[in-house]
Amino acid sequence: MTAAGIARLAGVGRAAVSNWRRRHADFPAPVGGTETSPSFALADVERWLRAQGKLAEVPLRERVWQEVAGHPAGAVTALVHAGCALLLVRERHADWLELAAVSDDRMAALLPARLADVLDRRFAEPRAVPPLCTGELRPSVALLRGAAGLAASTSARQAFEFLLGRHLDANPRQYTLTPPGTAALMAELAGPAATVLDPACGTGALLRAAQRATTLHGQDADRDLAALTALRLALHSGADVRVQAGDALRADAHPVLAADAVLCHPPFNERNWGHEELAYDPRWEYGFPARTESELAWVQHALARLRPGGTAVLLMPPAAASRRSGRRIRADLLRRGALRAVVALPAGAAPPYGVPLHLWVLRRPDAGGPAAPELLVVDTAPEPAAGAGRDRPDWEAVRTAVLEAWLPFDKHGTAPAVPGTSRSVPVIELLDDDVDLAPARHLPPPATVGGAAELNSVRDRLTAVLRRTGDLTPPPPATCLLYTSPSP
Repeated sequence: MTAAGIARLAGVGRAAVSNWRRRHADFPAPVGGTETSPSFALADVERWLRAQGKLAEVPLRERVWQEVAGHPAGAVTALVHAGCALLLVRERHADWLELAAVSDDRMAALLPARLADVLDRRFAEPRAVPPLCTGELRPSVALLRGAAGLAASTSARQAFEFLLGRHLDANPRQYTLTPPGTAALMAELAGPAATVLDPACGTGALLRAAQRATTLHGQDADRDLAALTALRLALHSGADVRVQAGDALRADAHPVLAADAVLCHPPFNERNWGHEELAYDPRWEYGFPARTESELAWVQHALARLRPGGTAVLLMPPAAASRRSGRRIRADLLRRGALRAVVALPAGAAPPYGVPLHLWVLRRPDAGGPAAPELLVVDTAPEPAAGAGRDRPDWEAVRTAVLEAWLPFDKHGTAPAVPGTSRSVPVIELLDDDVDLAPARHLPPPATVGGAAELNSVRDRLTAVLRRTGDLTPPPPATCLLYTSPSP
């Protein structure tokens, strides 16, 4: 654990911990870290604080988190071990109770076989969660006991969410997160789906938002993150979880999948996405993406992994709607009816939080079916709602505006225009030299506040005031005009 963790344990500031290290020769020696940021063994620190009378009652949540943060193999390994144990608690509670009654060494010896049984049942091969051995698990036994205790007071799912959330909060630059509001909206746009794929699943936020799915497919280039996401999804629901590690563009783990829906928050502005080695890949049905158009590679990958009529929703940078290097692919997506809607979100919807990102809603065309003649554009970005800031979008207002435009459009292929917010645009209007799909460019200006009804009301009130003024004005007094003849 770090000095900050010691400060939380003792209920003091970090400066007090620095003073203790200088003034007390018996203060525990660092066991790792660096000279400027040392780490200490939790047991040693607790023993010293208790002897000095400085140890407050430590909540179980904080104790378990400190076990994760100070694990000798690193926090990610600790989270994987904790997730496996919590899955055992959830799936085979009687087995866990039997293990909890034995010594630490005996638990470490028995755990690998029990965990392998649960992991084999929950995850298809090849699975993202690696097999665990006794030597790996022995340093984690105290953590596993604590995590099970935390699950007893809440649930296995909530215990893992707490620990994973603390890890993500402690490493904000290491992970790109999709906020819950954005994830929920994307899942609603995709509609009910039994089989859902996220080819760049990250921490699994989008797959967690697919509440009705029975099979969840995911892939992530980070092996550790893929393991954490698989455990997170398995603890979240009873769906069949099939998450694998690897780069979905270069080494697709689901090459024959025909999913009902694809949800994806792909990496943005990625130059090294495989432009050279994937030049003749069959996924480029709508055109070979330029090196600078990695997002259009993800769009076509998503379409290739859908069944006919399946829906994909991708979070996209706004530049992808207008860059000249992608105009031919955008044009072909429109001509063939694959791109159904472009939604501009307010800033703060997802990282990078200062940029108003877009949602692209795509549908794999049925073979031989007619192309959709119109594209829905929605702009929720220009006017933040009262009480919402750049980093705090009013998600209820955003969700309402988007779904009120999308649902009738999805049903009828067209939708009435809402000035300043949404419009169903004929595809032929978009197929110019730029193929610029930015929603703001194709929307009529918003109506004046109140519109014609308010102008009529103002006119009626003014007329009434003038009439009343006339009624209250007294008549002019009678005057006598004298005529005087001019002097001769």
